[in-house]
Amino acid sequence: MLKSQSNSHILPSLPNKGWTLLLDPDKFEAAELAVRLSLAHRFKCSALLIGSSTTVNPAAAFELVRSVRAQSQLPIIQFPGPDNPLLPAADALLLLSLISGRNPEFLIGHHVKMAQELAALPLEIIATGYILMDGGKETTAHRISNTAPISSKDAELASNTALAAQLLGMQLIYLDSGSGAKIPVQEAVIRAVKSKVNLPIWVGGGLRKAEDMKRAWQAGANLLVIGNLGEENIKQLEDCLIHAMD
Repeated sequence: MLKSQSNSHILPSLPNKGWTLLLDPDKFEAAELAVRLSLAHRFKCSALLIGSSTTVNPAAAFELVRSVRAQSQLPIIQFPGPDNPLLPAADALLLLSLISGRNPEFLIGHHVKMAQELAALPLEIIATGYILMDGGKETTAHRISNTAPISSKDAELASNTALAAQLLGMQLIYLDSGSGAKIPVQEAVIRAVKSKVNLPIWVGGGLRKAEDMKRAWQAGANLLVIGNLGEENIKQLEDCLIHAMD
């Protein structure tokens, strides 16, 4: 029997103002993971995302989940790219529909191909309206999806796109400037989306300063997704969290 995905258990358990680390399995090293998890626990990380926009080695992905489970009780949520293996041992999976673009494969095509496998997974599937915003440079997500991002200044288009996602029954809005973005999702965009939907709003891409994190939270973001900074400079991330949370 097909399990219902209408009621989420993971989303209500997350705080209204939190953050998460995005872990790339192909950049996984055991010693570095221990350091990141220690920081995650000290600063009350809400969940751990695992995935990548690019191809992922299945063995590395399975080992990362196993290692996280051995060291942490934080929820594990898969953030899947098109060539990522499915991770049954995770707690949930973000079923991303790239609603900011018009590439049918990323709107629904990949979902149809994987539907039976997704339905059989023993984890929660979270229907996610994924909106790519212009972060000041072309990112991997832009290239892989072959779509143009929404202008960082077009709060109306971003918020109407999010509203359409809610009307279609999606459970979560994810605003992303992309990995390595020069600028994060702008406050005006977050506020506009917050004013039109009553769904959780996650924001990622380009969050490298405490001020940017504070502004995103103040504008209405529920969860900040930290990727590159956690990989490249764990001390800088620690300093950002100290000042962003004061």
